[in-house]
Amino acid sequence: MTSIEADITDLTHDGRGVTHINGKAVFVAGALAGERVRLRYTGKHRHYDEAAVDAVLVASADRVEPRCRHFGVCGGCALQHLAPAAQIAAKQRVLMENFERIGKVQPKIVLDALTDVPWGYRRRGRLSAKFVEKKGRMLVGFRETNGRYVADIERCDVLHPAVGERIAAIAALLETLDGKREIPQIEIAAGDNLVALVLRHLKPLSDTDTRALIAFGQANEFAIFLQSGGIESVVPLWPATAQLNFTLPAYEVTLDFLPLDFIQVNGGMNRRMIDHALALLDPAPNDRVLDLFCGLGNFTLPLARRAGQVVGIEGEAGLVQRARDNAVRNGFDNVVFHSADLAADQRATAWAKADYELMLLDPPRSGADAVLDYLPRKSVRRIVYVSCHPASLARDAGVLVERHGFTLQSAGVMDMFPHTAHVESIALFVR
Repeated sequence: MTSIEADITDLTHDGRGVTHINGKAVFVAGALAGERVRLRYTGKHRHYDEAAVDAVLVASADRVEPRCRHFGVCGGCALQHLAPAAQIAAKQRVLMENFERIGKVQPKIVLDALTDVPWGYRRRGRLSAKFVEKKGRMLVGFRETNGRYVADIERCDVLHPAVGERIAAIAALLETLDGKREIPQIEIAAGDNLVALVLRHLKPLSDTDTRALIAFGQANEFAIFLQSGGIESVVPLWPATAQLNFTLPAYEVTLDFLPLDFIQVNGGMNRRMIDHALALLDPAPNDRVLDLFCGLGNFTLPLARRAGQVVGIEGEAGLVQRARDNAVRNGFDNVVFHSADLAADQRATAWAKADYELMLLDPPRSGADAVLDYLPRKSVRRIVYVSCHPASLARDAGVLVERHGFTLQSAGVMDMFPHTAHVESIALFVR
């Protein structure tokens, strides 16, 4: 299609520029607000069109040179061309717009954005793998921006350096395997003590292949796991008893986890986020705290250092058992964990009927709307809500304010995923 010139007026939630041509919205990959660009259409839809930048004619003052040479092709990052401070401002704006548009609320105080190191931060990730017959070689990386192909990359600057600097080496190893066509993905899990690779394989691997994987793990200090089916099929290949963990030194807590367990992707930000959440919640030694969607006890155990008792609720039974084990291993006797589906009505349970002074919510992208039908009870005076999706936080904020009598005291973003359009945020509600 013929390229045309246009002025970019805004950014979408996924980091594309916005313009209007003949009254129709056009989302432009690679464009920034305030720029004039030459664009070419890449897709036509009923209510909007899609385009990509052919040339930047007038650049934004916030445009920077992307650090990664794969940026624009690899779909792992969306905002490397935008200065870090401007990334934060854009995410803060998305959060506030969602509060206004969806929740019909605004925080009394906009918290300063919480940030940490912008590179080498990803300790969890899923890389796609594919042997491309025409190229005669293995590709390992995130999906391309169009989602159809595996990005042809050699390194990744946002992944934990132990993996990000060895993408080419991992691809070269897989290329030598008999089963290279049967390995579609690699999960990465980095603890403070160990970095693990989990290879999904569609057919059993040969003895030759397993020996090659063990040798690679030994040479590069990776723990190697194999996954033949669902999560329950993950088994260690080398070493036989690999145990991942991460520490929270400020609370004298060490959390053991399995390589496919949910943990916060950004380890440095996770520590800062826990400090931030506890400062907002401000637990006293006699307070009882309810921690919903608690996972391995990431917030639960630090809270138990400050509060009288903490009750953690999580839907996945395996995570609950590991949370219990973590509590015992760290010497806690004031923590109780329960397994419960928080998308279902749990109001008849003893834990839901109990009184708490404080609540912490850390739900998935879908939010906590099912829980808010019957919680919080009247005894709760403060709630901290940690969100990975601003729209669901905004919706739930409206419920807490309108139906439960809380004030949205403060809220702000936390840059858990630098260089992506993902918006992580935190909010404090006060009775």
